[in-house]
Amino acid sequence: MLALLLVAPAVGCAATTIPDPKEAVSAYADAAKRGDADAIYEMLSEKSKRGLSRDEVKKLVADERAELGDQAKAVSAPGVVVKARAKVRYGDGEDASLELEDGEFRIATADALPAGARSPQQALSQLRRVLARRSYAGLMQVLSSSTRSAIESDLRSLVKGLEDPEGLEVDQTGDNATVQIPGGHKVKLKREGGVWRVEDFD
Repeated sequence: MLALLLVAPAVGCAATTIPDPKEAVSAYADAAKRGDADAIYEMLSEKSKRGLSRDEVKKLVADERAELGDQAKAVSAPGVVVKARAKVRYGDGEDASLELEDGEFRIATADALPAGARSPQQALSQLRRVLARRSYAGLMQVLSSSTRSAIESDLRSLVKGLEDPEGLEVDQTGDNATVQIPGGHKVKLKREGGVWRVEDFD
């Protein structure tokens, strides 16, 4: 299938005029219906042009004329919703997606604001990103409601059990210590360089 990749224009300032994406869809539908390979080639993004020569596009159009005709009917059918999207990729590999609404680009998804995953792979990708950022808030957003509730309940219980740390019984052996917390929790501590740190808790 011939993939048409359109580039959303960058928004440099508030006064920048953003083309109506419906015009691009209409132009593509017209070119596809006519089998106009040159027009389709000119609509490709610069990245797509680096991967496909004009002659290759002509061959694809010639080979898939019937399918392009079906595409032209599909994208121009009544009730079709046209959306313009842009993606920004940052130097650290994370990205944000934006959608054009009422002439302005608005954030659709951002790695710092995980959206609802539509596949297991997307959920795993979101999990990796929030773990890489050490983001507790992000982690809570990607967990299931039952797991999130269980973790939050455990943390509330732990916080309550630590209300009076001076009154807790500490079992210390050298540089290691274990503390039983009311509510069934246990905290393990370890002294490193003269400083006590939490090694584990459950």
